Amino acid sequence: MSKALSPISVVMIVRDAAATLAVTLDSVRGFDEVLLYDNGSRDGTLEIAARYPNVKIRKGEFLGFGPTRNAAAALAANDWIFSLDADEVVEPGLAAAIAGLALDRPEQAYAVERQNFLLGKRVRHGGWGRQRLTRLYHRRTHRFSEVAVHEKVELQAAERAVLLTGALRHTAMRDAGDFLVKMHRYTMLKAGESTRTYPPAIILFKAVWAFIRAYFLRLGMLDGWRGLLISVSEANGVFYKYMVIYSKREQS
Repeated sequence: MSKALSPISVVMIVRDAAATLAVTLDSVRGFDEVLLYDNGSRDGTLEIAARYPNVKIRKGEFLGFGPTRNAAAALAANDWIFSLDADEVVEPGLAAAIAGLALDRPEQAYAVERQNFLLGKRVRHGGWGRQRLTRLYHRRTHRFSEVAVHEKVELQAAERAVLLTGALRHTAMRDAGDFLVKMHRYTMLKAGESTRTYPPAIILFKAVWAFIRAYFLRLGMLDGWRGLLISVSEANGVFYKYMVIYSKREQS
């Protein structure tokens, strides 16, 4: 890859990512630094990372996705940060687009298209369809929102990130069990940062509406059983998020 990549640090927060990490790190060999911020892996993640000469390992506590991404970025050698997950692969076209950037405007952020694959097949519709995520930014002008889940690089009201060509390939889950574990984790994180509560009847309505929106309005049904699985999980996430908050209020 071009040396134009040298001022960029790839920053990853990981925990028990051994199943996918090697493929991810193979895709970013051309970057001079990959900062891997480990949150307590026990499955061989660190041993895999140690094989790559451009990977630097740091350790820290998981504080929620937004705060942890910012803490990791602060440890990088470079100001330009490319935020990457351990189950994402930088496709060659995207790597070439990044290599061609001048990176002479710290105020400019860059977005990428993420292509989501669930249990072996790409998801093309619903909330998992065409995702555009801001992932390349200068840390002196941008940072992630300080939220536990669904964090985003914060942009000014009139600011737009430039969309790069190429894509990230995201292998969302390896099997149905992995899918359910991750959905439960995200639901509990969302419940932990929210304080708004509703009566059970309203919670049920919100869950049903979440399914209708994902499966019908966003055309999740066109993704077959994968679309159904995603739509049901989104409805369950809404239901359990607000029920957790409601039950805590009732018990206090």
